Formats: sequence, structure tokens, C-alpha cells
Amino acid sequence: MTDNPPVLALEHIDKRFGTVQALSDANLVVRRGTIHAVLGENGAGKTTLMRVAYGMATPDRGVIRVRGQAVRLRSPADAIERGIGMVHQHFTLVPAMTVAENLALGRGGIAYSDDTSPPLQDLTTITGSSIDVHARVSDLSVTAQQRLELLKVLARNAEILILDEPTAVLAPAEVDDLLRRLRGLANAGRTVVLVTHKLREALSIADDVTVLRQGTISRASTRAEVGEDQLIEAMLGRRPTGPNVTARAFSPGQTLIAAHDVSIVDSRGLPRVRNATFEIRGGEIVGVAAVDGSGHRELLRAIAGRLAITSGTLSLPASVGFVPDDRHRDGLVLAMSLVENYALKGAGAGRGVIKWREAASAARQIVEDFDVRAESVDVPAMTLSGGNQQRFILGRELQGMPTVVILENPTRGLDIQASLDVRARLVATCSKGVAIVFHSTDLDEILAISHRVLVVYAGVVREVKPEIDLVGRAMLGAA
Repeated sequence: MTDNPPVLALEHIDKRFGTVQALSDANLVVRRGTIHAVLGENGAGKTTLMRVAYGMATPDRGVIRVRGQAVRLRSPADAIERGIGMVHQHFTLVPAMTVAENLALGRGGIAYSDDTSPPLQDLTTITGSSIDVHARVSDLSVTAQQRLELLKVLARNAEILILDEPTAVLAPAEVDDLLRRLRGLANAGRTVVLVTHKLREALSIADDVTVLRQGTISRASTRAEVGEDQLIEAMLGRRPTGPNVTARAFSPGQTLIAAHDVSIVDSRGLPRVRNATFEIRGGEIVGVAAVDGSGHRELLRAIAGRLAITSGTLSLPASVGFVPDDRHRDGLVLAMSLVENYALKGAGAGRGVIKWREAASAARQIVEDFDVRAESVDVPAMTLSGGNQQRFILGRELQGMPTVVILENPTRGLDIQASLDVRARLVATCSKGVAIVFHSTDLDEILAISHRVLVVYAGVVREVKPEIDLVGRAMLGAA
């Protein structure tokens, strides 16, 4: 790398959790005023390394240096005091509080009541969007919440920003906008550490790249010294196996979902879906493309049987699998074991005594079939990495071959190989006559495996030919 001195350095970091060696002699050198991408498979140690940098985990061995000085980070408060801030993949906002109140928490209790305050002006400059300081966080879109998380960090005057998968909830145009603004922060002297699974994002914006594999550093170089193929090989130790599957050819079966003039109104009386009419047939994969807040979430949950419609008719089969977007809130009870989480499948629909032996056997089968990396099915779900949690949920919902499977961001948080495996499983499941309906924030993923694409914009649902330009324009409301 160049002579630009490091503003953050983690040297020879070891960290063990029980019998799992999460990090082994890991090193990270981040130069001031740069964007540094951190890549790796699920379970490679990325999050653990970032938690060490943010004072959330104490290393068993190694040294942390901030601006060249060795420091001990006993908590995030120590990191914040030294100008380090972190935007987590799963939001840390208080939903019942307003924007101003959440900002006050981020600034040690200093609240601003109007949108001309310095933090709100920063938000407009950095995220390109104003925000109602009086709005409750629970009423904000996911995109607005993500921007508020970034604002909280900036409000603490953080000079070193750690962002964990910040583009996971953004549409393509919003991703480009955020990356431009991150570049602006770096050009202004701040430093950005970007944890991402999206190689193209990393290659498009990063100055430096560090790749972890199985807790160790497999590559550290400048962006100019590395290409996509080299990064993939550094992440996996090999080229990814299996084709990048597509699902273009299909023979549609009988209609399994039929919607006619379906409308959905939210708890505030605002329309979320407007007079939607469509059919979903067996043996097809239907991708749902939309920017955040367009109504696609309500649509998916309605056809998954999790949300009542306001008007119209909606015909659904008896057996519907559902993989939610927020695995921590809606997919798992983190304190429960994998066996107990398996037993929750279909909770509320079944009655009687739980057959624990059968549940344990089924959970073990999921762990084996879906390559869930867990010490046993008796460990709490919280001990698994995000990607392994996602694989377990997917396996639970696909087991038993439901008639229809509804998925919200099924590969969110998964690495390259795991994402390819999920795509292959969806295509294989579809080939057996199951209808697959899924939304992804990755438009390329939707176009890769969908037979048909439904675009939702401002609550209006329409089918669009699966071509990137046409779908992209429809997502923004263009004709």
C-alpha cells in the first residue's frame, strides 16, 4: 500500500468463542481518508474483527492502534471516544422513539427539535434526503432508518466509520447515491471501513481490500492490485462450484395464488397495495422488484398468509412457506435452540404435544442438507452467524416441500457460494412444481432466476419483461 499512515490498525488478533477459533493472527491496516472493503464468506470472521475494532469484543491476543497509538477498547464507548463509529447490519434504533430522540441517544442526550439543526443539515448533505425529526422510527421506511443510523454515527463526530452491509436494504439507484456520498466523506478526510458481500460494490469504490477466510487474512492489497476473480478465490480458496443458475425455461402448472383487485391499507390508513390483480402458478419463480416503501413487503406478507387484505379477493393454498426479511425479529427466537426454532414452524396452526425426537431429527437434517455450520442442533440460534441463521430458516421452510414459498431477500447476508447454493435450491424446488415468489434488493439476482417479474411502485403491481432497463425504470415509476 502507499505511505498514507494508518488511522486504524489491528495487529495479530486472535479471538476464540468456546471451541470456535473466530480469528487467528488477523491483521487489518486502514489508511486515513480511504474506503477499505472487508470481504469474506459467512463465518470468515468479518463481523468479529469489526466488533473488536468497535470495542464490542475483546481479543484474546493482539494489539489495536488508533492513529498509531496502542489502545484498549473495553466497550463501544471507548471506541466512540476515539472517533470510531459503527453502522450495524441490523438496526439499533428505538422504534417507539422519534428521530430527534434517537439522535439524542447518539449524542449523549442532546436533542434537536427542528430540521435546521446541525445533525439534520448533515443528513441532507450526506444522505441527500431530509427527514422529519418528529416522526417515530417505527413509521420510517427501512431506507430512512438506514440513513438515520448513519446520521447517528456522524452526529458523534466519528472520523472512522465502520459500515456492515449498508446497501442491503437499498435499491440500485440508492446504492449508487450512498457510495458516492461515502466517497465524498473519504475525500473530506473521514475513513470508511465497508463490510460487504457485493464484490462489484467493493471494486467500484474501495481504495484497499482485505479478505478473510476461516478467521485469517487471505489477501490484503490496494484495489488497483486485485480483480474480481482474485477476490473470489481469496474468499473461497477456490473458484465457486456450480453454475450461476437461471430458470428461464419452465412449464407452468395450475394456478396456486390468484389475486383480484387486492388492496391493503396499513394501520395509519395509508394505502400500501392498490387493486392488484395477478396469478402465480406452480413450477414458476416470480421475482418481485421494488424500492423500499413501495408496498412489496405488504404484498408478499399477504400472499404468505401473514397479513390480511383490505379489499378484493385473494386465493391461497393451504401450505405456504415463508422466509422473512428480518431473521432476528420474524424468523428466529435467538435464545432458543435450533431444535426449538424448528418446532416453531407453523406456530399457531398446529395443536398437541411437540414430538421432540422428530423435531431434533428434522433439525439435524436441515443442518446437514443446507450446510448450516453449528456445533449441534441444541445450541442457541444466536450463536450462529447471520448466514448460517438464514440457511437454517430456508431449510426449515423448504423441508416438506410446501405448495408455495414466499421469500424476502433470501440471500441477504450470504456470501457468493452460499448465494449460488440458495439460487440452485430455489430452481430445484421450483422444478418439482412449487411456486416461488421472492423479493431481493439485488436486481441482478431477480433477473437471474425469475421466469416472470412483478414490479411494485407506489402500491401498484404490474408485470414487466425481465430486462434490467425495463425493470429499473418501472421501479422508479417510469412508463
